[in-house]
Amino acid sequence: METPGRAGGSRTVCMEEPGGAEQRWSRAARAFVCETLCPAGPGGGGPEQLAESVMRCLRSTWGARSGELPLGYSFISISDLQCQQRTPCCSHMTWSTSDFKKWAHQGEVILPKQCVLPRTHLILIGYLTDGRRPKGKEKLMDGNLYVQDSTGSIPCELLHFESEWLELLFLFPSWAYIPQTNQGSAGYVEILADPVPVDPRPERVVDTIPVLYPPTAAQLLSTRVPCQKRAKLNVAGELARLSTLLCIHHKMFFFLFLKCFTSAACVPVLVQKPPQLAWHHMLQLGHGYVLTALSVSSLKASGHKVFVTSFSSCLLPYCAEQVKEQPLEIAWRGGPIQPVSPEATVHLPLELTDEKLPVPAKESKILSYMGIITRVLNAQAGLYELDNKICLCLAYQQLLNSARGLRPGACVELRDVHLLQKPLASFPFAVVLGACLHSIVLLKGFSRLSTFHQPVAFSGNLYMQLLFRYNLGLPLYLWLVSLLEMLEQRFCCFVGRRRLFIRSVPQGPGVAEKFLVPILNAVVPSKARVRDVHHEILAEMHHCPLQQYQPLEPPCQAPPLSLLRSVAEQRSKEAFNPSQLLSPLEAQHMGTQELNRRLAWSYDTFSAKSFQPQMVLLGVLRASCSSGSLQLRDKSASIPCVISRRDGSPFADTALIGSLLQVETYQLVVERFLQSDFPSWEQLWTLEHVRGRETRLYVQFCFEDVQILHTPEVQVQEGPTSSDSPSLGKKDVRSSKVELGSPAAKLPKLEGTSPGAGSEEGCDRGQSSARETSCMSRLFLVTQKEGLMSRNYLPAAEGDGEGQELQLSFQATVLWMDKSQLWGHPREIGNLPELEQTNHQREDSEAQQRVLLLFMGRSLRWFPFLHPDGLYRLIVPQCLDFGVFERPCLSPLQERLLNQSGCPSCLLVSATWHLQHETWISCLAQPQVIPGSERAGMGQTVFSIPELLSSSFTGSLVSFSGEIVERTLCASPGNEKLSVPCSKRRQKGTLLPWDHSVKLSVSAAPGSSVVLDVYIAVAYLQHLWGLLPGAKILFQNLQRKISRFHNVYCTYIASSCISILALPPTCLLLSSNPAGIASKSPAATSPSLVFLSKLLLQPHSLSQGQILCHLSCVLALSLQWICSVCSSIFREGRCSRHSPPCPSQTGVSQASAKILVEDGTGEALVLCKNQQVAAVLGLSPVEWKAVQSNVQRRGSIFIQHGGANARPGCVEEPEDLVTCYLKSLCRSHAICRPILLAFSLDRKSSKISQPDSLQLRRFLCGEMEFVSRVGARLSLTCLNIQEADPKVLCGLSSKRIKTSIGHSA
Repeated sequence: METPGRAGGSRTVCMEEPGGAEQRWSRAARAFVCETLCPAGPGGGGPEQLAESVMRCLRSTWGARSGELPLGYSFISISDLQCQQRTPCCSHMTWSTSDFKKWAHQGEVILPKQCVLPRTHLILIGYLTDGRRPKGKEKLMDGNLYVQDSTGSIPCELLHFESEWLELLFLFPSWAYIPQTNQGSAGYVEILADPVPVDPRPERVVDTIPVLYPPTAAQLLSTRVPCQKRAKLNVAGELARLSTLLCIHHKMFFFLFLKCFTSAACVPVLVQKPPQLAWHHMLQLGHGYVLTALSVSSLKASGHKVFVTSFSSCLLPYCAEQVKEQPLEIAWRGGPIQPVSPEATVHLPLELTDEKLPVPAKESKILSYMGIITRVLNAQAGLYELDNKICLCLAYQQLLNSARGLRPGACVELRDVHLLQKPLASFPFAVVLGACLHSIVLLKGFSRLSTFHQPVAFSGNLYMQLLFRYNLGLPLYLWLVSLLEMLEQRFCCFVGRRRLFIRSVPQGPGVAEKFLVPILNAVVPSKARVRDVHHEILAEMHHCPLQQYQPLEPPCQAPPLSLLRSVAEQRSKEAFNPSQLLSPLEAQHMGTQELNRRLAWSYDTFSAKSFQPQMVLLGVLRASCSSGSLQLRDKSASIPCVISRRDGSPFADTALIGSLLQVETYQLVVERFLQSDFPSWEQLWTLEHVRGRETRLYVQFCFEDVQILHTPEVQVQEGPTSSDSPSLGKKDVRSSKVELGSPAAKLPKLEGTSPGAGSEEGCDRGQSSARETSCMSRLFLVTQKEGLMSRNYLPAAEGDGEGQELQLSFQATVLWMDKSQLWGHPREIGNLPELEQTNHQREDSEAQQRVLLLFMGRSLRWFPFLHPDGLYRLIVPQCLDFGVFERPCLSPLQERLLNQSGCPSCLLVSATWHLQHETWISCLAQPQVIPGSERAGMGQTVFSIPELLSSSFTGSLVSFSGEIVERTLCASPGNEKLSVPCSKRRQKGTLLPWDHSVKLSVSAAPGSSVVLDVYIAVAYLQHLWGLLPGAKILFQNLQRKISRFHNVYCTYIASSCISILALPPTCLLLSSNPAGIASKSPAATSPSLVFLSKLLLQPHSLSQGQILCHLSCVLALSLQWICSVCSSIFREGRCSRHSPPCPSQTGVSQASAKILVEDGTGEALVLCKNQQVAAVLGLSPVEWKAVQSNVQRRGSIFIQHGGANARPGCVEEPEDLVTCYLKSLCRSHAICRPILLAFSLDRKSSKISQPDSLQLRRFLCGEMEFVSRVGARLSLTCLNIQEADPKVLCGLSSKRIKTSIGHSA
């Protein structure tokens, strides 16, 4: 019954002639009554008599004026109503059209945007029951009311109910059916008007009842009476308070409080007998009642004394003429009443009720309120909106009726509720009304709007379970609700089942529980007091979780990834300051080109604690098919991620694809790509010279810091990971594999098929069914992997055009480890048992041959999981072809690739194929499964950086690992520039010049001074992640080169690849220069102290170090001002270039000096620049600034000491005072002093001499002249100069002499 109207299964009659239609309608009505009401009737009278009573009731209700029947209406049974009606509807049998329109208009005024309940012409008739029918099902008495007929029962809600109505047959003239939001579940009925009894109700005859009034009855709760003297009592009074219906330890009960008519005396009554739970619907506040057959009992949990009903108790309306007050002594049938001593009185200590929180807390206000529900915020959490401005929280009460009636448009009355103001800063409502167990929530009017019922399930409701388990206060509970809603909104589309988030299942904790329980354990004190339900309801001094509250500072946050991206990018943008990216001492000497190049690539890093409150990272792990990178995803966005392991092995766990991960320790990296035209360092404080800016954001973390909240239930990549792979040689008897050439291979036997002959159709159906579940697999070992880049793998006919678009791809050289295997289902794939037989095969067998795998398109998602020395399984789903791995797919370009790689075959990995990581070859128990010939040629040897720097090394393609010390952007060497199409020179996400490279200074180990430079062209950078100072990187297949100055360096080429072995320490990232220099790395701050003789003997063993030496003299000094644009001499505020003229008005000062130092073991020429020159000359900052200012007037000054090291063509002007001053300063004895020099080897000044090359040198001692052969002077570059105490130098020389004598002896 999708649309309002007559039920498809109802009884109705078409109105033809008045007489015939009424007879036909009457016959259908009688048949309906006999079919649906007689089996459910209470007995007495036959079906005809019951039908006659129903017809009489219909005539009196519908046609009281003329005795007519409602011919336009049709009967509907309970089962038809539940099964056929899918939308809310209402029926008003006695209303006219104008009455209904007026009623509907009042509902539209409340919420104008909502539709009113549509009217149907249906007749509902049934028995009102509390669940006790049929007999033998007393467990159904749960305090709810039902409308029942022989076809079923349906819950109902009434605003007015009387005890005499139970088990009577009623006609419901006005009612509304409200289905649930879940279409598979039935709804309930709202009784909009008092039902009409089919038969007259028998009048109750009540004799005079002796009663006790609350003042007298209260004395019994404070007395101690022997058990044998206890009697059943009758208590009369006015209903002052009514608790909600509770269920604790599978027992349902509620409390009511009877107050004296003339005083404030009040007594509590506990109702817990199942037949009496329906009283909860009858009781109305302010009305008088008499409860009979009560007894006094003490509650075990709290010790409170209360009156308790018995099975013979009755609830009667109070009538003064039918009761008489009974003396207390007579009620107890004689015997003394012993008052309880003060020590035995059960009261909660005052200090507990006034317990002070560690932090000053606010006191909530208690008030009453009446309002309209305008929105259901979260039914499962018990949150509703009142009057478009107030939040109502009913979570602290048990809504055992599934919150029936609490729909938008319903009117509720709240008594003794708590008002809390701004309990949570992030909560959208400033005022929250919370109902505790002492509060009263009354439904005063049903909604007139067509809205569905959102039921509250108490069983398995994670909101309620965590609330009561941790006894949460309202601020913390609201924060918990926001987190649960966030989880459901972000990840329900990935998991697919909502119950995994908001339900607590017996099989184990769900996603939300895994995430929230550790947080609550850390936030909620372990000694938090358990909620005392009885005390909360019965105690005179009220105490509940809502009484005191403190505005919460959330302990953490887990926003959507889109918000995380925007927040991180915004914070990076706000913190961007070009002047902080470079050291002012360096920037002031840079030209425009170098200055803007150093600013072109920088980064910011954020950790979880960088945000307040700290930010927890949640996301589903996916592999991108477009970029070939790992990603964390939610419904809003995705973030690329870099995952490493602490043991240094690459991350390759393919089984985690699709898993929901929680990460609390991570590094969020925001890389900035800047286009700027700053003329000099003085303009760095203004951003008007920034022409373009883009960012690239990614996150990196260790796998050991990951908590897996959820893994997909059905995965093709099922199987063991490297951690749980069995040892080789243990065969899995459960696996079902079929060898090529076996009889079973011709017609596979799968699950659900039986052997035997059959027709061709049967065979075809069997093969079709087998193809749907079967799969082929083959094990392979990765020997070499190349990086991501744009390649052209298209056939020659398609790829001959000049404008052919290149396709992102990568390739890997692998070694087949077995033959093709057929499996009935991916879950049957075994745990490497096939390697047991591979070891006994001959080495040249087809099971172990090399093949080149090509990955492009959707198969790019396997790039981050594929690593050399890894053992993988290639799976082809829905396949029965044993030759699927042998099909050649060769184009002329691919044939050339095969010739270059030395592989006999090439295989293109399809987009539908899957990869499953099994283990690492080093973890196998029998590594001899790899033939010796293959083992010798597989992969690349990982060399050390000192080996690569050695002059005896002859390799070209090298692999090594090291830690990045410094990262700078520089112009590519002339022979390293890539030939890239113009369409590829600018790609989204980077503004770096395409003809530039990134230079990585890589150290052999943390703290090592041995550094190797690696150059990576900008064209490759968009596919490389995690190249930050402090990161440990494995470089594979880089090209080793030697410059014309004998400098060893490496370049990243098309066949190269990198892997992140270890992330940079967080402290190093926070202290590093954002432009890419690890300024506080051990290699930069504490180089080792060496002797010059060691450098002479082993010039390649050390790239950086310190020497304690003596400054002998200054050989040359150069001071000049150059144009920041064209590098011409800048004189008197303008550039000196005339052809063509340079418009630049910005000059940059530059200084250099070449000094001679010795430490007693050798001499060295040291090149000093800029501020280091001032340190060599011993000038203060003020003096140095004055010297530069004087040099600017004439443009440049050159001073040379003369001799063999004199620079030809240099002219000195003695008449210039600045030149004379600097010349005398260079030749003064004040310059010659001990210094502590930090240096790096200068390989560009001249060729490095060999250790055995000696030169003739002259030495003067007084009037004597000596000639001797000495070693060549080393060329060093100064990194830093510090003054040294002469005593330290003398002490070091003395120690050196003693050491030399000891060795000679």
